Amino acid sequence: MKPDRPTAIRQLLFAKGQMSIADIAAAVQASEPTVRRDLTLLEGDGAIVRTHGGARIAEQGGGELAFETRESLRLPEKRAISEAAYNLLRPNSSVFFDAGTTVLQLARLLRLRPLPLNVFTNCLPLAQVLLGVAEVKVTLLGGAMRAENASVVGALAEETLEKLRFDQAFLGMGAMGDDAAIYTVDPQEARLNALTLAHAARGIILTDSSKFGSYLTHRVHVVGPGIEIITDAGLDAEWGRRLKQLGVALQTVEPVA
Repeated sequence: MKPDRPTAIRQLLFAKGQMSIADIAAAVQASEPTVRRDLTLLEGDGAIVRTHGGARIAEQGGGELAFETRESLRLPEKRAISEAAYNLLRPNSSVFFDAGTTVLQLARLLRLRPLPLNVFTNCLPLAQVLLGVAEVKVTLLGGAMRAENASVVGALAEETLEKLRFDQAFLGMGAMGDDAAIYTVDPQEARLNALTLAHAARGIILTDSSKFGSYLTHRVHVVGPGIEIITDAGLDAEWGRRLKQLGVALQTVEPVA
């Protein structure tokens, strides 16, 4: 079924990031005054932000500036990765979304194209993105707040995870070292992500290609069979060969222009 015009505009802005009113009008086959009225409504809903002569998709708040800055980096790659990840979602399944910025893009896409899902997350901004989406049931883990990305970590969150099992877990990645291990900057986040992977039937890592061949302080998990990675086509060919030799299911995507 063809989406209504405001929904079509939101989907366009998600894909493009920012567009002029003239380009939006041409894409949805409507007059510019009509598009302006739609943009006013969408801005009132918090879905978009008006700019001079156009509009851009709204960036949901909730994290510190550092998190927002990371979110804007390599955005075309992240959106392409999130599109591929969305295609892996299955209706009526239980999934975990972590506090990665690429995973947040997946949540934004799910808001635009809702599916009946049970979503568990430790990320406050992500929970806010999905808040009010009728088909999506969201459970936010309890625990200690980590200010850097407005995520929940610590003993209480880990205790909750011990009682859960997920069909899929979608996680971001701070770095992957030459030892084929995922790394992060925070020890509590490392423990939580490792536990999440242990409690998921499918562990799916969403990361842009800049993260490979580097280290952070705390090791999360060594990748191998049972791990899937979605990244952009900028991944070094040698890394691609190595991941496949390790038994990783690898998918590379072209960035969204």
